[in-house]
Amino acid sequence: MRFFLDTADVDAIKKINELGLVDGVTTNPTIISREGRDFEEVIREISQIVAGPISAEVTALNPQDMIKEAEKMSKWSDNVVIKLPMTESGLQATRFLHQEGIKTNVTLVFSVSQGLMAAKSGATFVSPFVGRLDDIGVDGMELVSKLRQVFDRYGFETQIIAASIRNREHVEKAALNGAHIATIPPQLFENLWSHPLTDQGIIRFAEDWKKFEKNRG
Repeated sequence: MRFFLDTADVDAIKKINELGLVDGVTTNPTIISREGRDFEEVIREISQIVAGPISAEVTALNPQDMIKEAEKMSKWSDNVVIKLPMTESGLQATRFLHQEGIKTNVTLVFSVSQGLMAAKSGATFVSPFVGRLDDIGVDGMELVSKLRQVFDRYGFETQIIAASIRNREHVEKAALNGAHIATIPPQLFENLWSHPLTDQGIIRFAEDWKKFEKNRG
C-alpha cells in the first residue's frame, strides 16, 4: 500500500518526504485555504518535492468549467492529478478528461455504486471517505473492501485511496482491506512509527547497556 500525505503544508511534506515514504500528496480547497498561499504556487512547489501523484481539486460546479479548470491545472506539472467531486457533472468531466489522457481522482465517494460509476467513467483514483462514514455509524472500511472486490472482479484499473483517515487503526485496516493507497495527515503520519512498547524497549536497552559498560569498566 502506498502512502500519500493529505496536506498542502510544504514544510511538513519536505520533512516526511526525506524518509522516502511519501508516494504522493492529496489536497483540497479547505487544505489549500489554510495555507493562505496562491493555489498554483503551492501545487507547483509540492510537485518539485514529491515525484508521485499530486491531487489538485477543481472548484467549478458544472462540467464545462471543471474541464477548463482541469486542463489549466494539468499543465502545472506532469504529476498533477485532477480531483473531481462525485456528482453527475464530476462524472462527465472525468470521462472527458480520461479521453484526453488527464489523470483524475474522484472524491467524496460513500457507496459502492458511486465508486463503480467513477471507475466506469475512467477515474484513475477514487477516494472513499472512511472517517466520515464512521462518523455516521457506517463501517468505512467495509466500503474499501467492497470496492476492491468489485474493481478486481471486473478488471478496473482504478485505484482506491482510503481518505478521511483519522487514526492508526484506519491506516492498518485500509491495508488489510485492500486499499491501494491511504492518504494521511502529517500529524498522524508521524505517529505511525511510534509505539509505547518500542519506546520502553529503547529505554530498557539503553539502561542495560549502561549497566554492562559500568560492570565491564
